Amino acid sequence: MKDSQNIIVYETTILRKALSVIDNGTMRIAVVVNKDNKVLGTLNDGDTRRAILNGYSLDDSIKDIYYKSPSICNFKDSKEKIIKTAILNKVYQIPIVDDEYKLVDIEDLATLLTSVNRKNKVILMAGGLGTRLQPLTKDTPKPLLKVGNKPILQTIIESFASYGFIEIIISVNYKSNMIKNYFQDGNNFGVNISYIEEDKRLGTAGALSLIKDEIKEPFFVMNADLLTNVNFEHLLDFHVRGNAVSTMCVREYDFQVPYGVIEIDNDKVSSIVEKPVHKFFVNAGIYLLSPDVLSFIPKDTFYDMPTLFDKLIKQKKTVLSFPIHEYWLDIGKMEDFKKAQIEFKDISKE
Repeated sequence: MKDSQNIIVYETTILRKALSVIDNGTMRIAVVVNKDNKVLGTLNDGDTRRAILNGYSLDDSIKDIYYKSPSICNFKDSKEKIIKTAILNKVYQIPIVDDEYKLVDIEDLATLLTSVNRKNKVILMAGGLGTRLQPLTKDTPKPLLKVGNKPILQTIIESFASYGFIEIIISVNYKSNMIKNYFQDGNNFGVNISYIEEDKRLGTAGALSLIKDEIKEPFFVMNADLLTNVNFEHLLDFHVRGNAVSTMCVREYDFQVPYGVIEIDNDKVSSIVEKPVHKFFVNAGIYLLSPDVLSFIPKDTFYDMPTLFDKLIKQKKTVLSFPIHEYWLDIGKMEDFKKAQIEFKDISKE
């Protein structure tokens, strides 16, 4: 019961608290119960992010958000039946209940099957000139600039490795030898690293046309100048469950108009809104793509990721957005690089 007690929430639990339960737990899920400990449903990371996209506040209750028809097994069921139930329903965690439907435990599919390193590849875009970080990047490529006591790119690679994603491909161009000499084949970092050599700027999507390895699984693409605590396992789960061809991580961005905004109807002032705040979702520079997407990318041609996503949308493909509520910072500008130096100690502990 130790794990299951840590992931219990109630219908009255607010979204902020539920997110904390999911993020801090080992099971990546919350189980919703009533006062008698009877299971009402489940709440996973994907449910919470869809709620945020649909306008729910972090202070709203989860009553209308959680999944009310969860896959559940009885404590008398065999391991084989639990595994079969999980695979059949495409879930990774199965609440275990007694004959009165009360929660007694929770089983994790990965644990039942014995966890192994993931086959999904990670492509990191590290070929930029880092012009906005001059003079720091005059002699050092941006991915090797240190935040805390290690290069930015090392922090990214170690983060992926912590989730079992150890097949790394780095796209390099500017001062590529420095990056290759530092990381080599990745053995010192517990990963396997190969490289894409860009002899000209190809953009975040165009560089993918140079991949020589056969890709059979959904793969990550990420800019090498980001600091984030995003859960990459949650991102993969979200992508697979949504049957998506591509998933873009998005970040909420607030913009406050510094003036009173006037709404006019036929020359008459109909309302005045004082300093309204507009909220948008912006591209966070982290993507999950299915192998089929590679066929949409022209060979050896500059092609950026927004253009690729626009093409997929026009082709009526399933394109999802994955909102990031975790820490995220683009350090491409000097002020953000300095900010990262201050915040790094705190985010590395989260």
